[in-house]
Amino acid sequence: DDLSASHQNIEANGGHWILKLNKMLACFAVLSCCMVLTESLRHTSQHINPDRHAAGTFVKALEFKRRLRVCNAYPSIAAIDVYKSKGKSLNGDAPMGYKTCKDFDTPLKAGDKLEFKIGDANAGTFSVSELPNNDAVLFLVIHRHDTLSTAVAFESHVFAKLKNAQVAIIDTYKGVAKSEPRLMDAPVKGKSPRSEELRFESVVAVNPGVYDVLLVGSDGKTKAQNSLVALNRESYIILRTGVEAKMGPSYPQELIVYPKLDPSALHSSAGPRVMMLSMLAILSCVFWA
Repeated sequence: DDLSASHQNIEANGGHWILKLNKMLACFAVLSCCMVLTESLRHTSQHINPDRHAAGTFVKALEFKRRLRVCNAYPSIAAIDVYKSKGKSLNGDAPMGYKTCKDFDTPLKAGDKLEFKIGDANAGTFSVSELPNNDAVLFLVIHRHDTLSTAVAFESHVFAKLKNAQVAIIDTYKGVAKSEPRLMDAPVKGKSPRSEELRFESVVAVNPGVYDVLLVGSDGKTKAQNSLVALNRESYIILRTGVEAKMGPSYPQELIVYPKLDPSALHSSAGPRVMMLSMLAILSCVFWA
């Protein structure tokens, strides 16, 4: 009986070691397959990589079209030159006089500095902090900071890419005179023009059409007037300019509208011109000369 039990114990132990051995062989087989597959992939990649580099990559960084729009609302007989990061003048040989605006197709990135000079004197510097990851128009206006000093100030806005025409309304006038901007339909025979009060330091979206822009004083009288031809996907500026200077010459209230477009660009079948208002923030920065 003892011999029979020993024999059974040996057989059980032998079966146990055979099972372990089978498992070890299976693991070695899997490991060998993995090593062969890895080596195969390495050789395959060595053959593919040269062809990929020769053909060139098809992944490219996104490039956005960012337009710079600058307006000079600083009351002075002296014109201004605009420079980007110590480079050449963006406006070339045509300095920007008072009440002029220009568009510049120049690449912009965060950290760029825009310098404004009158002759060789530095009037102020604007730093581009950040830009959206899409096509955009960066608007920048230089104007008088107050009625006493000759310091300059900047206000900026990045226009979003929208279907409707966008209009930024900014007040750069310095003085005690109070006026409010109004937008109304251009006169059409047999129709009563609609009128809408606007707010400074805001952006509105309007439907395509021809409009009159009025600057109405606290006495109800029109102090300045201009026209606006609104087209879809375009960005516009309405500026109130002027200064009641304590020292030096004063400049009256005026309205700048930019860009000025031809009414013939409007489609003849355009629908009713219903104004849609959406208030957005205008950023402002102050720089001392």
